[in-house]
Amino acid sequence: MAMPALRRILLVEDDPDIQIIAQMALEDIGGFTVEVCSSGEEAIHRAPGFSPDLVLLDVMMPDMDGPDTLRALRDLPQFAGIPAVFMTAKVQTHEVAQYRSMGAVDVIAKPFDPMTLSSMVADIWGQYHDG
Repeated sequence: MAMPALRRILLVEDDPDIQIIAQMALEDIGGFTVEVCSSGEEAIHRAPGFSPDLVLLDVMMPDMDGPDTLRALRDLPQFAGIPAVFMTAKVQTHEVAQYRSMGAVDVIAKPFDPMTLSSMVADIWGQYHDG
């Protein structure tokens, strides 16, 4: 069976500068459609109407962090199988293992290179569908 195309990415990030850089990198370089949410609460409300193929989540956000947001999204039936990737500066081996145990398919280290972000996301998508 052919791998489904990655088109729509839900980006959940509270830092406006990172939002802009990541959105530009994913849309302009990667050609993806990106929906940006500034909080976990916003993501839970907007995600069903956007129907993303993949979710990129900041780990450390006020009120509702990335892991809590992922758990809340997983409670929505249509998001049970949507791959999620955490973006964080906390990328020690034990931390990455913890994120994977929470259901993340991978972790992208911050700061990331905007020029390679879309290819990193595409590689993670490919590995997810190969594995």
